[in-house]
Amino acid sequence: MSAADALRAISGSLFDRQAYSRALRGSRTAKTCDGYMRYLLQQTVMTAAGMVAVAVVVSHLLNIRFTVLEPSPIWVQDMVIIVIPTVMVFTAVYLQPALSARGRKSRIDIDLPYATTYMQALSTTLTLYNVFRSVFEQSELYGEVSREFGMIVRDVEFFGDDLVSAMRNLGKTTPSENLKRLLDDLILMFESGGDITEFFASRSAHFREVAENELGMGLKTMEIMAEVYVAAFVAAPIAVIIMTAAETMAGQGYLSSLMVFFYTGLPIGAAAMIWIISLVLPPERLDIVRREIRQTEYGSGIAIINGEQEIPGQFSRKMKSARTAMRVRNALRHPLRYFIGDYRSGAVIGSLLGLAVVVLYWNGTLAALVPGYPFEVFVCLLCIAALFPVTIAFELRRRYVNRVEEQVPDFLRELADLKDIGMTLQGAIHLISNSKLGLLSSELKVVSDEVQWGSPVSNALVRMEERIGVLMIKRAISLIVRASEVTDYIRDILIIAIGDMEHYLKMKRDRFTTSFAYIMIIYLSFGIFLYTAYVLNVSFISSFEKLNTVIDISGNVLDMFRIAIILGFFSGIMAGQLSAANIMAGFKHSILFLVATVVMFVYVL
Repeated sequence: MSAADALRAISGSLFDRQAYSRALRGSRTAKTCDGYMRYLLQQTVMTAAGMVAVAVVVSHLLNIRFTVLEPSPIWVQDMVIIVIPTVMVFTAVYLQPALSARGRKSRIDIDLPYATTYMQALSTTLTLYNVFRSVFEQSELYGEVSREFGMIVRDVEFFGDDLVSAMRNLGKTTPSENLKRLLDDLILMFESGGDITEFFASRSAHFREVAENELGMGLKTMEIMAEVYVAAFVAAPIAVIIMTAAETMAGQGYLSSLMVFFYTGLPIGAAAMIWIISLVLPPERLDIVRREIRQTEYGSGIAIINGEQEIPGQFSRKMKSARTAMRVRNALRHPLRYFIGDYRSGAVIGSLLGLAVVVLYWNGTLAALVPGYPFEVFVCLLCIAALFPVTIAFELRRRYVNRVEEQVPDFLRELADLKDIGMTLQGAIHLISNSKLGLLSSELKVVSDEVQWGSPVSNALVRMEERIGVLMIKRAISLIVRASEVTDYIRDILIIAIGDMEHYLKMKRDRFTTSFAYIMIIYLSFGIFLYTAYVLNVSFISSFEKLNTVIDISGNVLDMFRIAIILGFFSGIMAGQLSAANIMAGFKHSILFLVATVVMFVYVL
């Protein structure tokens, strides 16, 4: 039997090849089933080999024994070190395609109504293939839908397939049943010569309902994950601590022997759940995307003539340096806008603050201030210092995005009303710029001024969309610009855009309402953990002192402190994943948990 045949036999015994191939295609993993099987075995073997080396070093060279495994032979500890990480890596790599395909399905179904609305606006003037290509080019607006339509563009332009064949190929590989049905119906409509614009209009309303159902399923998944997390990673440590306190009364406390499992199991398990949520649930879109508008710039191929001699590239270098200087001036002129628009600045500030904390620990300042727990306080302060600037940038960006999104429906509604009475797009924008729409009003004034100076209204709107950089603004402006290029009567398109925006805001509110309850449960659970630690080390001991009975469980305080640090950090990240499927959304929760941990164990206990 050849190696390839053996590999196929092994893979056939491990999983259904046909189903796994569908998951690989749905996740857009650039591997065949056999290729991914080789990758799976490679990662598993590499992990096992690495863990064998770790076991040799830990158990035999350093002669370290896990207290809880001391009654067992040394080979038992070796097997624990080797088998558990290997099984975890195998499971993670094995499940990754299916989880990724499930997550892509959710993202496609949620973005599909907005993409369908955009396709409706384009279909009045463009061919069906150019509609697909335009959506593909707007990847920052339509995410995974754009990526799927990129497969059609690839098949037509690179493989030479006709459009119908390319749509059928996508229908066979997409993880979204809704997109598959859309393509199947679109093929029938295209081949029969029906009205594609009306077809997209009817499907857009249907996909809004589908997106709401998909969000509901995602919220159910989120609820299950939150309940599992609270039970396994918060309630279980509390139960272990209480049992340990009871055993300590009998002189048989063993919390220290279990710490190796807390140190490894809690972070790995929490990280696994956070990873699963990031794959399955669509994240809250807080991107602020700004790109340069190059329509009035000269290309880089123009040569400058100096007397009789050409200087190739000098003009391009001057333009590049001028743009760099302009970006620096804009950053200095608007530091807050630059701070929230690029997380790298916050990461740099956080690194500097973290370096300062390291210096304080290194020179003994922290040990002088907190003699009991210098290392634990150092870890807490290092995390807080590193996360705080990025957290500020993220929360300011989130507030900025939310404010802009709340103003968009009012802007579109006023625009539709003014267009309904026969006003031109330029005149409507000029009137709306004088209304009280907050940030949008100031940006619309800029648009109005540019139009008065002779700029086409579509170009001025595109520049406004790039200045603001918020996803929903870009979607709305793209629709308006496309519709205004076709006809001056754009009220129907505006009504559709209003419906899309209100649908998006409604789903966002529903997600926040559902996640808020579980965030409060995480806060309550962590508070119960801290309260349990307080009761066991203060009230519990004092109650026995009244009976002239001395019980010493002070040795468990340090272990509880370290468990609280692990729980605080990962519980905060988990809260962020539940609220926005974004790790950075959990940084503020982690900071609050770590501050509460330091206060409890350093100043209260």
